[in-house]
Amino acid sequence: MLKLLAKLLKVLNSDAEPGQISLALCLAMVAGLTPLFSLHNLLVLLLVLVLRANLSAFLLGLLFFTGVAYLLDPLFHALGLAVLTASGLQGLWTSLYNIALFRLENFNNSIVMGSLLFSLILFVPLFVVANLLIRKYRQYILAWVEKSRIMQFFKASRFYTIYKSVTGGGMA
Repeated sequence: MLKLLAKLLKVLNSDAEPGQISLALCLAMVAGLTPLFSLHNLLVLLLVLVLRANLSAFLLGLLFFTGVAYLLDPLFHALGLAVLTASGLQGLWTSLYNIALFRLENFNNSIVMGSLLFSLILFVPLFVVANLLIRKYRQYILAWVEKSRIMQFFKASRFYTIYKSVTGGGMA
């Protein structure tokens, strides 16, 4: 647990653009909330590599959102079932199911449909909020923490030793 927290701090304190970290978290949300071995997750992985999203943030976000997904499965099932049984969309689902690629995607599963829809709806809001929080963290909290007495105590702790071994350096 301490190593995971140290890796998160390393990403936040790195020179990576906040947009790269935010994009990585958003793509991790899509991959983590949906079933892992889904066809669309190959597209997500390709986007992570092509768009130069922060790979460390993506992996940490993937771990986090995969754990959260199990808690939200009832919500995903209800959302997916509502979309899949909507009378106005029956023709669309039938047409898509007749295409082999969409059959492989398993969109007819209520949890797959609900989790993908949920993660796509939250994609832009999470990007904006994460980007803002990372910028505010770097501007206010990181600068304050480095000057505080708490930091002096922290540097003497076991956690800081783990953090230094993971990052290869100090806080900034």
